[in-house]
Amino acid sequence: MRVLVTGARGYVGSRLVPALLARGHEVVATSSDGSSRTGYPWRDAVEWRPMDVFDAGQVRRAVDGVDAVAYLIHGLDDRDYVARDRQAAQTMRAAVDAAGVEHLVYLSGLVPQGTPDEQLSDHLRSRLEVEDVLTAREGSSLTLRAAIVMGSGSSSFEVVRQVSRRIPLVRPVPMWMRGTRVQPIAVSDTIEYLVLALESPGTRGYLDIGGPDVLTYPELLRVYADVVSVSRVQVPLPWMPAGLMGSIAGALTDVPGETVEALVHSLEHDMICHVDAREVLGEPGRTLVGVRESMSRSTRPFDPAHDGAARGEDPHRPSLGDPAWSR
Repeated sequence: MRVLVTGARGYVGSRLVPALLARGHEVVATSSDGSSRTGYPWRDAVEWRPMDVFDAGQVRRAVDGVDAVAYLIHGLDDRDYVARDRQAAQTMRAAVDAAGVEHLVYLSGLVPQGTPDEQLSDHLRSRLEVEDVLTAREGSSLTLRAAIVMGSGSSSFEVVRQVSRRIPLVRPVPMWMRGTRVQPIAVSDTIEYLVLALESPGTRGYLDIGGPDVLTYPELLRVYADVVSVSRVQVPLPWMPAGLMGSIAGALTDVPGETVEALVHSLEHDMICHVDAREVLGEPGRTLVGVRESMSRSTRPFDPAHDGAARGEDPHRPSLGDPAWSR
């Protein structure tokens, strides 16, 4: 199968590419200038095509001759990401329909069950809007919804790691976070599900992907502190709105501030699976990775001999091509 990976130089895309190559698929990777200027070890094993997702002609040429598309474009680092993500999705939908691409897989975020759209964060509403746009295409479109993706270099994981590292001794936790639950998923399992989804043409709709553990956010922070052997006392705060918390977390981390603020606004709801992908796609082929193991594997130092985006290596580990703020 010939698969186009958008966002191939991003966190998930850079780890999906070697997994697809290992399964014998041909990969077309996109970049804004069509070049392979990247530190990823697989850069010479794929075909590079230029693609500005807002240029309809370039997108149409990029998808020409491919069987499936992995759509991994998210614009949280832009203040106007809602409108830009909508436009990008509309451009891609028109292109894959015109090219007759058989299948498209979109990686999105878990959506709280029973929560009215107007109560969702802009981040989650935008993900749903992109999903609706892509689902309306002529060929099959499948959305995989995930909560926190656990792995070195993942924006969500880096917020947990950097906040825990940079607040000594005492960690303030808003009261509203103490009861909300999250079902993180290891990046290795995320990649496995994406491959299974791409290899399932004709499968439509959406599926939830998550790991074996469901925790509250304070529990998640405690597990991380235990894994890295640091002592942090959690102090409940009776008042701290999500907007203020997002601004503080953004200032404390190297993750782009707009991304942090958008993610924090999604913490006000339970983020757990309801439509289990395993019932449709099957098991990833091994036991799902739990939070503790995932964190342990994700906190290893960078080693160029074991790059996380190399074929046969652990995708939890750092990669030379990851953002500088994640190392």
